[in-house]
Amino acid sequence: MRAVIQRVSRASVTIDGEVKGRIGPGFLVLFGAGEGDTEEDVRILAKKTAGMRIFCDENDKMNLSLADIGGSVLVISQFTLYADCRRGNRPSFTNAAQPDTANGLYEYYVKLLREEYGIADVQTGRFGADMKVELLNDGPVTIILDSEELKRSRSLS
Repeated sequence: MRAVIQRVSRASVTIDGEVKGRIGPGFLVLFGAGEGDTEEDVRILAKKTAGMRIFCDENDKMNLSLADIGGSVLVISQFTLYADCRRGNRPSFTNAAQPDTANGLYEYYVKLLREEYGIADVQTGRFGADMKVELLNDGPVTIILDSEELKRSRSLS
């Protein structure tokens, strides 16, 4: 499972000309589920997302979390995070989870952020829709999380 987390001043998603979600300071998360990903992968990513300390404190050090700043999250499903570009110029997406599975994992991620980690303002796009995403990246700060890498690092410590 992969998540691209961007620290934003603001972000929004528009579907069919209508704004579906809009946030102020917080995270824009591009979320992709891969073949074989499980709810354990979701829990790992949700915990890491909620605890990520990448907002600046009074000393201009990245030391504050979403909870510390009262930040929001906009989560966008993005199967293209599993693009395989090793052959030719047309990416293959066979490593992405099947839509029904991916949607369930996406919804579980959103639920965990809201209920388990208490993030009051979690907005979403619409799974599988053609979405227009706008953001003002703050920093810029962009972090890429991969549940397989996070699981490996936990087993090493």
